[in-house]
Amino acid sequence: MNEPVTAGRSSSGLLDTFGKWIPDRFRSDIPVVPVVRLSGVIGAVTPLRPGMSLAGVAKLLERAFATRNAKAVALAINSPGGSPVQSRLIYLRIRALAAEKKLPVYAFVEDVAASGGYMIACGADEIYCDPSSIVGSIGVVGGSFGFQELIKKIGVERRLYTAGEHKAQLDPFLPEDPGDVARVKALQQEIHALFISLVKDSRGARLKGDEDKLFSGEYWAGGTSVALGLSDAIGDLRAVLRGKFGDKVRTPVIAAPTGLLSGLMRKSSGAGAEASLDGFAALPDQLISALETRAIWAKYGF
Repeated sequence: MNEPVTAGRSSSGLLDTFGKWIPDRFRSDIPVVPVVRLSGVIGAVTPLRPGMSLAGVAKLLERAFATRNAKAVALAINSPGGSPVQSRLIYLRIRALAAEKKLPVYAFVEDVAASGGYMIACGADEIYCDPSSIVGSIGVVGGSFGFQELIKKIGVERRLYTAGEHKAQLDPFLPEDPGDVARVKALQQEIHALFISLVKDSRGARLKGDEDKLFSGEYWAGGTSVALGLSDAIGDLRAVLRGKFGDKVRTPVIAAPTGLLSGLMRKSSGAGAEASLDGFAALPDQLISALETRAIWAKYGF
């Protein structure tokens, strides 16, 4: 006579028997860590070529944190920086979602997490990098050109009309004013102080070394960044997540919609439509954008 099978044993047996036929995405016993890729220059490079921004990544982050059976969220970061405002907004959204969903966040630096890219990485509970990754650059930079002598040589007269004593400060076609430079440097110091405070709040006691060095705007290779406490360890996404959640962990990439329909929708509205209607007119803007983007990446040897 067969012994009765308990409910617990029955459900367990069914899972063992039929589990291999159930797609992984429907199984509650397999941990999931969604991955969000955060790549590129941060902020508007030019009006027709925006870079990474909160508006562009907010839905991806929300989808990642709302993923069924998620045990954590991973960020794959590859950014040389850019807008401090957009960097901080993305950082704040990551922290808000992590607190709301009570999920840990792990950042994985690829080529670069510098300046604003590092600010975003600080939104993670732990930061991992490759030995050759570039990490740091905790500072603020701005620049311009001076064309006043050039326009004199080609016979151009600058005519500028303003209301407000400093409205035309740092105009590249006027001689540099020491007072304007002092005001810009004061603004940079204020933004730099906010950046330093954010890093200290994020990294806490893990930071090591002299603050004058850590916050000088210098950047380091991955191994040194670990020694300084800017990163937690050397490691790649697959190995680290398997070590934390087991070999069966799923790491789906949360990406923006792709395909014919999404492409048509992007072209039918906004700046993309303007560019498609007059492609030749956009060429100078695209060239400048490419040069600016290349210059930002080139600071870190890429």
